[in-house]
Amino acid sequence: MDAESLSCLLSGDYGRVKEALVKFNKQNSQVFNFMHFTSTGQWVVIWNKLFEYLADPAMPHRVDCLMAIKVLARDKTYLNETVSGEQLDGLLQLAGIGTPEGCDAPASEEVQVEALKCLSNMIFQSTKCQEMCLTNASTEGIIRRVKMYKEAPYGYDIKYFDMKLLFLLTAINCDIRAKVRDQLHGLVYLVETLDLFMSQAAIFKEFSDKDLDLINEVLKVLFNLTVRSTDNLVPEEEEATQFHRLVTVLHDLFFYRTLNRDKIVLLHSNIVNLLTSVPVSCYVELVWSLHSKLDSASTPGSDGPDPSTVVPFEANNVYVLHVLVEFLRKNFQKAEKKSDQYELLSPILTVLIKAVRADGVHRRYVRSIILPPLRDVRDRPEVGKELRNHLCSLLTSPCTQIADLSAELLFVLCKENVGRMIKYTGYGNAAGLFANRGLLGGRTGNGGEQYSSDSEDSDTEEYKQIQHAINPVIGCYEPPKPNPLEGMSEEQKEYEAMELVKLMDKLQRQGLIQPCKIGEDGKPHAVDHIMELQEEIPEQQRDHKRKT
Repeated sequence: MDAESLSCLLSGDYGRVKEALVKFNKQNSQVFNFMHFTSTGQWVVIWNKLFEYLADPAMPHRVDCLMAIKVLARDKTYLNETVSGEQLDGLLQLAGIGTPEGCDAPASEEVQVEALKCLSNMIFQSTKCQEMCLTNASTEGIIRRVKMYKEAPYGYDIKYFDMKLLFLLTAINCDIRAKVRDQLHGLVYLVETLDLFMSQAAIFKEFSDKDLDLINEVLKVLFNLTVRSTDNLVPEEEEATQFHRLVTVLHDLFFYRTLNRDKIVLLHSNIVNLLTSVPVSCYVELVWSLHSKLDSASTPGSDGPDPSTVVPFEANNVYVLHVLVEFLRKNFQKAEKKSDQYELLSPILTVLIKAVRADGVHRRYVRSIILPPLRDVRDRPEVGKELRNHLCSLLTSPCTQIADLSAELLFVLCKENVGRMIKYTGYGNAAGLFANRGLLGGRTGNGGEQYSSDSEDSDTEEYKQIQHAINPVIGCYEPPKPNPLEGMSEEQKEYEAMELVKLMDKLQRQGLIQPCKIGEDGKPHAVDHIMELQEEIPEQQRDHKRKT
């Protein structure tokens, strides 16, 4: 900043200060590195002077002043050592979320919004500000205002930046997250806020862009508050009630429309992320009976539900499951790069696993879409554009998290039945899952006990015609091949077998392979010498005779 502009800014003459602030904000609106200020010491001087102006009740240019603070807060070089609790508290008061006893007449909406933006930048850039927010009035102030949304006519910008700031606070600091969730009952009030925003658009069940922006911010905060929950933690009765209420509201959200396709995709993405931290027991709220008295698909004033939001299945409306399965399909199309797969597929795979574990109706519907009766099995299971093909291709993914999630979803859809899993995926693709669960060698898992005994398998005529020629290892039809041992004498066969043993032993000694045998636990165990595999041959022959 040149000497004349700096002199104007520091003069205390509010007419000249206004001129300097407008010039400063215009010149630096897109600047994020203020080395030219920090290296000369100007940053600290300007910062402290701006807060001095804000503390003066007679200061007429608060918005310009706050805009300058917001811009300076993008640079964290001296932020930690310069910012004070008094400065942060002053911004909280201007934002309308300070201590109740310190609140005079509320500032204008424009001032409140700019103060919220300043707070967001400062908390994002400064660990000192984050620590101070554990003990100051910030979270209490936001939750207090959230509770008043129904009665007070707060504008869109205030509500939007309230949620932005609360998201930041709960994302950055796990202690603040716990405080908002447990002490301030943030989960309860934010679910009520979602309900409020939805009720305001309930007449036509259609969201404006601003409605969706607000709802998406609330969903992101709710994700922060619920992310601690895992399937190993059984929620207490009060918390379980809150989760059931949350999932009921999320269920209803799926039935709202918007003209902006990108916004609705983002909404579904945020709902999916949030559902990943919801206990399995609450997923039953995602599917309602077709005969429910208050069907979410119904539009007020209409004769019945919107046909486009009704997907009947076993006397239930499984529209939400339909949307989730289609969300998976679209994300497969987006995840062309392997580097994108985890981010795009992990949340929706997790949600579908929880959904199909929650209820038999959920599993049967999702299975009817992902694993319909087999028809054309001339291609390998991992080849093709259907959901089964995409999921099978992930079973051998180098990203083990994605491979495990895909395997678990398919295995649950197969009612954790090893034979059925091999039928739909091929033994080779599923070998990793079987090894991890001790199911190699045809052993049966214990998980199948929780499923009903009805088969759900009905082979098509096309499948039955070539079933005898399907190679279970690759999971598809394999044309007959000549027997390579045909015409050999027993001595030649024995010679070729020993040559193979020598080659395998050489590869083992070079560390290129590690031969294994299946242990009592159904998992692979390394052998010290290749000849140890002979011990398994009599047992394998007995198993083969027993099966045939």
